[in-house]
Amino acid sequence: MKTTRRSNGSAHASQGAGTLPEVRAGRVVKDKLVTALLWCTMGGIVLLLGGILTFLSARGAGVLSWDFFLEPPREAMTQGGVYPAIVGTFQLILVSMAFAFPMGVATAVYLVEYARDDFFTRTVRLAIRSLAGVPSVVFGLFGLSFFAVFLGFGPCLLSAGLTLGCLALPIMVGAAESALRSVPQDYRDASYAMGATRWQTIYKVVLPAAFPSILTGGILSVGRVAGETAPIIFTGAAFYAPHVARSLFQEVMALPYHILVLATAGTNIEMTRPIQYGTVLVLLIIVLGTTLIGILWRARLRLKNVR
Repeated sequence: MKTTRRSNGSAHASQGAGTLPEVRAGRVVKDKLVTALLWCTMGGIVLLLGGILTFLSARGAGVLSWDFFLEPPREAMTQGGVYPAIVGTFQLILVSMAFAFPMGVATAVYLVEYARDDFFTRTVRLAIRSLAGVPSVVFGLFGLSFFAVFLGFGPCLLSAGLTLGCLALPIMVGAAESALRSVPQDYRDASYAMGATRWQTIYKVVLPAAFPSILTGGILSVGRVAGETAPIIFTGAAFYAPHVARSLFQEVMALPYHILVLATAGTNIEMTRPIQYGTVLVLLIIVLGTTLIGILWRARLRLKNVR
């Protein structure tokens, strides 16, 4: 009797939940729906990016030439090229990353390897995360007040580069901290077992293992720095400079600010439309090219670590 009741209860439960093939079929349908949704999302992003590139290329590719890359602007920026702005953009990237990359990595090393999990450390992490959401114009005003006025650098390449470095610093710290935490603890324990000190372990073991992921933060920072306009307007971007800056204390032209000038301050805005779109294409080429170089370098480092 008891056996019959149990078997009847199991039969009712199986009927309520459905047979095993039906459950599997439902899971397959859900999996296909989610997969299709993800593919549609990816396709939409690719189409959006392709549409933007097509729009810009159709309106600005006609002005791209060697003269456009190698000549300064002429005739109130209605003719000529963007050579000083291209070089100035690279100079700003180099100065900002020379400040943000080592500072970000050093801060992350302290937070992960040395600092205790106390109120001070949690406050520092909160401050870093908060800085990542501060508007760029605030960084520009800070750079003007601190670097240009308080330190006496004035509006120049150094002030603008350091301001952009402060803007990129939260990204670098976050990426480096995540990369250091992803290194297995066994690496550190094995190094300590060999008699290495903490710094030797960090320098010889932890940082090389984490460097490909740290480089990801550098790639993101370069993309952020290259396209910012508000911070450099206050700190060192020139409206027009026919020559490349030969000193850290000279003003520079930059592609983002040059695009803003062409779009808003020109007397013949419609005449400069092709130059505007061409300048935007140059900026995208620089950002995408720099990102591609960073990705290839990261892949090579990861392959080297695997070997």
